Amino acid sequence: MTDFRTLPLKPALLASIDTLGYAGMTPVQDQSLPPILDGRDVIAQARTGSGKTVAFGLGLLQQLDPELIRLQALVLCPTRELADQVSKAIRKLAASIPNIKLLTLCGGMPLGPQLASLTHDPHIVVGTPGRVQEHLKRGSLHGGGIKVLVLDEADRMLDMGFSEAIDDVAGRIAKHHQTLLFSATYPQDIRQASRRLQRDPVEVTVDTAPEETTIEQRFHEVEPDRKLDALAQLLGAEGAAQVLVFCNMRRDVDAVTVELDRRGFSALALHGDMEQRDRDEVLVRFANRSCSVLVATDVAARGLDITALPLVISYDIAHDPQTHTHRIGRTGRAGESGHAVTLVTPRERPKAQNIEELSGASLPWHPLKITAPRGKTLHLAPMKTLVIDAGRQDKLRPGDIVGALTGEAGLAADDLGKIDIYATRAYVAIRRSLANKALERLRSGKIKGRSFRVRSLG
Repeated sequence: MTDFRTLPLKPALLASIDTLGYAGMTPVQDQSLPPILDGRDVIAQARTGSGKTVAFGLGLLQQLDPELIRLQALVLCPTRELADQVSKAIRKLAASIPNIKLLTLCGGMPLGPQLASLTHDPHIVVGTPGRVQEHLKRGSLHGGGIKVLVLDEADRMLDMGFSEAIDDVAGRIAKHHQTLLFSATYPQDIRQASRRLQRDPVEVTVDTAPEETTIEQRFHEVEPDRKLDALAQLLGAEGAAQVLVFCNMRRDVDAVTVELDRRGFSALALHGDMEQRDRDEVLVRFANRSCSVLVATDVAARGLDITALPLVISYDIAHDPQTHTHRIGRTGRAGESGHAVTLVTPRERPKAQNIEELSGASLPWHPLKITAPRGKTLHLAPMKTLVIDAGRQDKLRPGDIVGALTGEAGLAADDLGKIDIYATRAYVAIRRSLANKALERLRSGKIKGRSFRVRSLG
């Protein structure tokens, strides 16, 4: 792996890289960072988990002038979840640079607090195309000083109908800026977008196919009326701690989740019709292992960042081979082994054939003997989530929560799981058997000398 120190990066960025413990550059970073740092436009094909956020994050921070109080970098993402994830990553990279102001501006959130935050220009904005476009039109966001425009997961943004909004945003910012386009796939509309928005871009292609040695695929042909029985049987047999189940339609996500819950599985739904706060809480609970099965649409799952996901199941086969590739790429990451199972009805065989043609190899079909469903058996997640009605605005830090739980609440550090802190609330995963004890102690005790409302999720 090539060392980051071979690049002409600011000392503060190299310090952040050391702090974050990056051993060296991933392939997409190695290929894209030199032209990015040279100021060239770049179009890069790389799947989720390839390190692309660090690549464009370092590129835009390298150009940033912290003493110039104006918007200098804009990152567009398809979903709020991905925007939050990108914002966190850039903040970590910028940790050694003082006084950097980064705002996340996404649809589905109240406009008022965003307008208040924009009283003074941020240095960086990460957001969804529609909301960023709205702020530029209103004049609450000023794009005249933007040096870098990043389109992250551009293929998904175009799939979601953001093409016109992206073009409009690009037309409302500084004429001379660097455009960095990252996409998991290179369909024709991405090529067209590149021709409209970029100048002589450097093309970077990183192998997007999952490593055959780390992902085991299985295809099962199932009659439509037996799919739920097949899914429940697979979940029970695999016994995976975390499973991501894909459905093509939002209504099917809800129906499958309800049925799995009825059968005793710890399952939650995730799709675009949900309120943003509910979506946030579902993602938190799945990431911190308070939920074992997440049933989601492809678009909603884009904001999910789970490195060691052991099993992905396509309850509905993907509409196209590229989406299938992206789904199975969710497992077997970071050197971990993974399994991907696809249920296919007889009428969906042509979709499977399309996947076979793209891969150039025969699909691994396996017979599945579906047994009659038995009585309800509980498959509980190992953790439970507590919500504290306090967050960054209250200067709450993970260490404060750990101190309260291992101090007054009497828990061991090993009993705590992932801690997520948002602007006005915080989530902490607790070993399920001790969650009620922790809840009672926190309600009767204090955090940082103050009393906050605490409740349990699920």
